[in-house]
Amino acid sequence: MTAVEHDADVIVVGAGPGGSATAYHLARHGVRVLLLEKTEFPREKVCGDGLTPRAVRQLVRMGVDTSPEAGWLHNRGLRVIGGGVRLELDWPDLASFPNYGLVRTRMDFDQLLAERAVAAGATLRTSANVTGPVLDADGRVIGVQAEVGPEKAPATFHAPLVVAADGVSGRFPLALGLAKREDRPIGVAVRRYYRSPAKHDDNYLESWLELRSKESGDNLLPGYGWIFGLGDGRVNVGLGVLNSSSAFGKTNYRRLLTDWLANTPADWGMTDEANADGPILGAALPMGFNRVPHYTRGVLLVGDSGGMVNPFNGEGIAYAMESGELAAEVAVQALARPAGADRERALQVYPAELKARFGGYYRLGGIFVKLIGRPEIMRMATKHGMPHPTLMRFVLKLLANLTDPRGGDAMDRVINAMTKVAPAV
Repeated sequence: MTAVEHDADVIVVGAGPGGSATAYHLARHGVRVLLLEKTEFPREKVCGDGLTPRAVRQLVRMGVDTSPEAGWLHNRGLRVIGGGVRLELDWPDLASFPNYGLVRTRMDFDQLLAERAVAAGATLRTSANVTGPVLDADGRVIGVQAEVGPEKAPATFHAPLVVAADGVSGRFPLALGLAKREDRPIGVAVRRYYRSPAKHDDNYLESWLELRSKESGDNLLPGYGWIFGLGDGRVNVGLGVLNSSSAFGKTNYRRLLTDWLANTPADWGMTDEANADGPILGAALPMGFNRVPHYTRGVLLVGDSGGMVNPFNGEGIAYAMESGELAAEVAVQALARPAGADRERALQVYPAELKARFGGYYRLGGIFVKLIGRPEIMRMATKHGMPHPTLMRFVLKLLANLTDPRGGDAMDRVINAMTKVAPAV
């Protein structure tokens, strides 16, 4: 076979948080990275815009200035509303994670991360829509086919490794025959921006545990609603619903959102359509490793492309960035070895390490999703759990995956033990 001139050592498909984190950490190690993004920045994404301390840690690892002066709204923790109780839970004080969360819209968040990757040495090409893989005679991926620029000119880029960070659509892994697993949880989220002077500078992320749908007989649905202040006069308001509900796929989620908001105080500004800033938009949440394997034939899957959303709380950005950093570390070691069996051995560390980090935790998350899919359990948990702040602090640590792996308090040790004994997904 004729040798191909490589355009990069690694091609990263998609410049969302996972792709940009991958590109940043690769470039920092001196790897030639080509980051391909199908759109132009700035661009909007459907998201809650809230970042837990787990995501903040990854931003710090990328050298991002997370100060208020740099445009970030800090929050102290999570305000939980349900069962007639309103509880404010501060983020835990841990050695492994910062004790604050952040809010920033995806309109400029993704661009900021892509710029960090470029500053580290990555090459970014926007308006480069990857349409499929380039395969060698053995079926291994050695590059990508793309349409570039406004004229959608066909182009081919070559590299010995490709990272698929193309989001929930996962078009690149789908082209390799990697379909979603139907036995893993999935959610649907819808969100809208509202102008709300009363709520925009809230220093807690707000989560509502009880969502009801009149369409399904006023039944309690699994999932939650959120109100996150953006600090600029607006709030991000949305809801997520899980597929463990019998009403999943049969509910008008947009109407459910407006029905819920109709019961909020008038001075919050969410009962008046005139305060809406844009349409209601929705997206799927691929959870619990719902696309595997995470490495095959020269391709590593990162973030939503590999179904890495946390089943407990719907958080995706932290896991996209974390898997991106891990993919970069593995790729650096693999590229230092000759192509062939030795390099493949190094690349298999990626799915093994992902399974070790998150497999047991995501298994617990899958059980959690099934349990709260039963309205009577969700009702009982909300009624009897919410009045107990100590229990709810434990729940916050579990749902946000915030524990110290070594040492820590009794809650940390219990949660860590649970994830270790749970069989990995």
